[in-house]
Amino acid sequence: MKRRSFLKYSAAGLALPHFVPGYGSNLLGAASWVKLLANSANDHGRVLVLVRLDGGNDGLNTVVPLDQYGNLANARPQILIPEQNVLALDGYDNVGLHPVMWGIRDLFNEGKIKVVQSVGYPNQDFSHFRSSDIWMTGADADEVLSTGWAGRYLQYEYANYPADYPNEGMPDPLSLQIGGNLALAFQGPLTSMGMSIFNPEQFYQLVGNYEGPAPDTPAGGLLIHVRTIMRQTNLYGDVVKDAYELGTNMGAYPNQNYLADQLKIVARLISGGLKTPIYLVTMGGFDTHDNQAVPDNPAKGEHAALLGQMSEAISAFVRDIELLGHADRVLGMTFSEFGRRIVANNSFGTDHGAAAPMFIFGQPADGGVLGDSPVIPPNADSGDNVPMQYDFRSVYGTLLRDWFCVPEEDLESILFENYQFLPLLSNPGCLPTDIRDRNQQAGLSLLDAWPNPFTGRTTIRFEGQGRVLIQVFNGAGQLLVTLANRQYPEGVHLVDWDAEGFPVGNYYVRLQQGAFQQVKSVVKVR
Repeated sequence: MKRRSFLKYSAAGLALPHFVPGYGSNLLGAASWVKLLANSANDHGRVLVLVRLDGGNDGLNTVVPLDQYGNLANARPQILIPEQNVLALDGYDNVGLHPVMWGIRDLFNEGKIKVVQSVGYPNQDFSHFRSSDIWMTGADADEVLSTGWAGRYLQYEYANYPADYPNEGMPDPLSLQIGGNLALAFQGPLTSMGMSIFNPEQFYQLVGNYEGPAPDTPAGGLLIHVRTIMRQTNLYGDVVKDAYELGTNMGAYPNQNYLADQLKIVARLISGGLKTPIYLVTMGGFDTHDNQAVPDNPAKGEHAALLGQMSEAISAFVRDIELLGHADRVLGMTFSEFGRRIVANNSFGTDHGAAAPMFIFGQPADGGVLGDSPVIPPNADSGDNVPMQYDFRSVYGTLLRDWFCVPEEDLESILFENYQFLPLLSNPGCLPTDIRDRNQQAGLSLLDAWPNPFTGRTTIRFEGQGRVLIQVFNGAGQLLVTLANRQYPEGVHLVDWDAEGFPVGNYYVRLQQGAFQQVKSVVKVR
């Protein structure tokens, strides 16, 4: 197995054995103490919580286009929500919500939900696996990327990672996934940029304190690298556990709700002072090919149960974050790999489709509906799809710019293209520059390049001794050239990269030196 694949699927897993079960033990109940924690944690920067609706959510029964209701009734009479049951939204008479989504409805009416209509990408693939990869990486439909959009951002923000991490400047995981293996979204240029709370016994066997000899071969270098990542993961496990034990929940969460269980952990970690900027939680079951709705009551069924749990969980999380004093620095976003077809099938369900709505949630959201109701043809057939209004990468780019304060001129190095910006936040504003300076300086800088950006060639500078490997990769993760692979004496060393034959674009220079590795982004311009 390749090193990158191994880290993606193995090294990120972590068990938090004795404090995750139960989720709700309230270790710190005093409101005054929680307020003190909140005030100190506000210095830790902004948080983005990604909620994945796995399977492809049916957007037309989630955000019902009331101004298209007649045509929609012709297309899906057996599963369409009765018009009188649709939840009304303050200020909007053309759309409403599924009747089980009262929690989301209340947040919307308070200005804490932004509905983004018909989000997708050109040339929808309709495959769960491929479309998920596209959403996770930010790739075009005809492009395969090995890095995730969030992983590239985190590498940009924490440029020295993973050398000398964790450290005083950033002692916590850069991203955290609750449940499952670390998603492709968090894969950096050559290293996973976070961890997942998981429980494989093999992981603990691998991360025991065994430090046997490593041969002086490429396999030996791989072994040293893996051990380094494992040690970091153990250390991150300690700080996550400490944050959980220090934190608390102040809001009520629904029982027997897996998404709520995950979001409850996230809120508690935030309240405990964890500096992690991006979290991912997942709710499955949205692949509703059959039994999406009950034949004699379309407002009930599998999809209604899913939407009800999602709505309750997100509402509880937002309320909890408000009570904990973090409402101004926590933002959430739902996404699904695709929507469903306009026309229902013969199994009281819907098949794989194209665009679907997204929810941006939390106090910082610019409440309301962005976009028009999807246009439903009067005589829709089984092949008709909801047309895309907004590219999902416009959402990513807007959040990177307005929430994480990435300068517009740097966004192309993360998303590889320039996308339109959307009005998603009520008062964007940016963090003090000293927070970004702290993030940039955290860890150990082993590698640099000058000039950067460059036109034809750039010089790679590194400091150290021993066997050094320097490689250049393109944005798709393909190895282009090896600039060095030999022993170096102690000191500062320079290696030139003549890139005359390579196209304009973003590249990654990777250095491996014993147990340390580092990746830096370089940009070739005209």
